[in-house]
Amino acid sequence: MKKLLTIFLTFMKIGAFTFGGGYAMIALLENEVIEKKKWIEHDEFLNMVAVAESTPGPIAINSATYIGYHLAGFSGAAMATLAVCIPSFLIIYCISLFFEQFLNFTYVACAFKGIQVCVIYLILSTGINMLKALEKNVLNTCILCAVMAAMLICSITAVSFSSVFYILFCGATGVFIYFLQKIRKENIHK
Repeated sequence: MKKLLTIFLTFMKIGAFTFGGGYAMIALLENEVIEKKKWIEHDEFLNMVAVAESTPGPIAINSATYIGYHLAGFSGAAMATLAVCIPSFLIIYCISLFFEQFLNFTYVACAFKGIQVCVIYLILSTGINMLKALEKNVLNTCILCAVMAAMLICSITAVSFSSVFYILFCGATGVFIYFLQKIRKENIHK
């Protein structure tokens, strides 16, 4: 029961202080579950991010569910998921009650401008940390360069290209290389 309470409070704190969506949450998750609580290793965290990003639903909820399940099974998944959702729900509910007055409040508009800068920093720092932790091999380097080039070209040419396609492409490439290596090993042993 104490473990479930710890999971609940940890994810409620993460949910309460995440501004900018799930990608901004990754930096907070990394700090909380790897650095402070030591619930998972960094390699497993990178795998969790990949799974959370590639499955349907918000990355924040998928990440919370994954980590909660890893720690305490179904109950842990339920607690983490519920906890990460509660703060956003309550904040949006309160804003909806006073929406018109909220939009006209100058301090709120200024605060959101400051929060935007913080969100950019959180996403960038998470990306840099994940890049540093990425296994340095030819496949990862080629995929990284191909995706960066595609993103740059799409940005310059103003072509809208969903990140889902990048994920599918990278996953398919990884599976293709796996089977190619497997076939090569079988041919060597014959």
